[in-house]
Amino acid sequence: MAGNNTLNFTDTAFDQDVLNSEVPVLVDFWAPWCGPCRAMAPTVDAVADEYVGKVKVGKLNTDDNPGTASRYQIRGIPTLLLFKDGKVVDQRVGAMGKPDVKKMLDPHVVVT
Repeated sequence: MAGNNTLNFTDTAFDQDVLNSEVPVLVDFWAPWCGPCRAMAPTVDAVADEYVGKVKVGKLNTDDNPGTASRYQIRGIPTLLLFKDGKVVDQRVGAMGKPDVKKMLDPHVVVT
């Protein structure tokens, strides 16, 4: 379901893949039964392609990985969390368009 540059995060490797990342990480908390989550998938994939090398972008299936969803108190999906230096620096709940996701990312991305 994910695009070429969209990662899949899991409870098992979350700390290593997200919290210890050298670059900001955008995590899309989703589930297969969630209509708005499925609607967001192309946006998440497009952002992953556009920000390759600057931001890690990935999805975490809350059904398969309830530990991480609980740890970050995810109550509704889709929820996007932006991590930088191991901390949540931005959070959005609900489906949104690519311009809104970019507004979330741009203040935290190193412009090259």
